[in-house]
Amino acid sequence: MVACTLTACVLPRSTDSPVHTFVLTAEETDGGPVPALPRVAAHGVLLVGVPQAAAGFEQPRIAYQQRPSEVNYYADHFWVDAPSRMLTPVLIRALEQSGYWRVVVPMPSALRADHQLDVSGLVVQQEFLQKPSRSRVRLRAQLTDLKRQQVMGARSFDRMEAAPSEDAYGGVLAANRSVSAVLAAVNDWIAGCLREAGKEVC
Repeated sequence: MVACTLTACVLPRSTDSPVHTFVLTAEETDGGPVPALPRVAAHGVLLVGVPQAAAGFEQPRIAYQQRPSEVNYYADHFWVDAPSRMLTPVLIRALEQSGYWRVVVPMPSALRADHQLDVSGLVVQQEFLQKPSRSRVRLRAQLTDLKRQQVMGARSFDRMEAAPSEDAYGGVLAANRSVSAVLAAVNDWIAGCLREAGKEVC
């Protein structure tokens, strides 16, 4: 049944087929809302680079996978924009809520910053490799100390959440939970880098 549903989704759209569009955002995980980090002395200004997508994920088409190494796209279901561009405001909001920064600004900006966060290799896809299907969000983050012109650290983050239904909408809901979990992990990692500056924790 799942295979038949997916086959129908990837056939060319007819003029009668409605187009569904979705927003990538951060939602609560099964464990409840992700708590904000404790308020501490702000670490100045953080500059956030424009997130870069992995190859094949630079477009608004919603990706899914039925077998390893093969990416497919739904025919009638789209993100309102490429996930990498939708991630920017969600990422900035999560960083602001952490309490670790006086100001968080996106690039480009004329404001002199203390640190810079760059995100690359973003993957957002629904995977039908098991039941229930799951949505994966994967990215690589790099934190740079701009005053010292030194990379403090870099780390890859990968999270999968089970979809509540075996369709594009279920994949979107699971992707939003994955985004929330990944951003919480990024915040925790940044906190460790700032707390243990100069040590090899990043």
